[in-house]
Parts: sequence; structure tokens; C-alpha cells
Amino acid sequence: MSMPSCGNLLSMRIATGKVVRGKLELDGDALEEGTTVTVLVPELDETFELTPEEQVALEESLKEAARGEFVDAEALLRELRQ
Repeated sequence: MSMPSCGNLLSMRIATGKVVRGKLELDGDALEEGTTVTVLVPELDETFELTPEEQVALEESLKEAARGEFVDAEALLRELRQ
């Protein structure tokens, strides 16, 4: 397989928190007013927990993607078809 192609991806970070009185309260630094967020909520019978090492690995992966170091889905599909 050839080198991955680069693409654009907005910089992201991981923020955790809890719902308190119906509002999401994040741990750590506050987000800018008007920031759009995506919230992933585990199902009641499922958990989503990362070890400190997994969280570091995930954060590094997000940084790599933000630098454009990822395989574009269209490029990957073209490679697979060859």
C-alpha cells in the first residue's frame, strides 16, 4: 500500500464531564462560548472507559489527524480496489 494521502480535519480535543441538574458540566478548562460539541453517551448496560495509556494514545491519534496524517476514506477505497 502506498503512503497515506493527507486531508483536512478540524482540531479536536477530548473533554469529559457529567450531567448535573440537566446540564453538562465539563472537567478541566471551559470551552469558548458558542463552541459546537458532540456528546457520546454510553448505553446504560455499556461502559466506555479508557486507561490513562489509552487516553494518551487516543489524544495522539487526534493530533495526527489534525496534522493531516491519516488515510482519506476515498483514497483507501481506491487503494483497496487496485
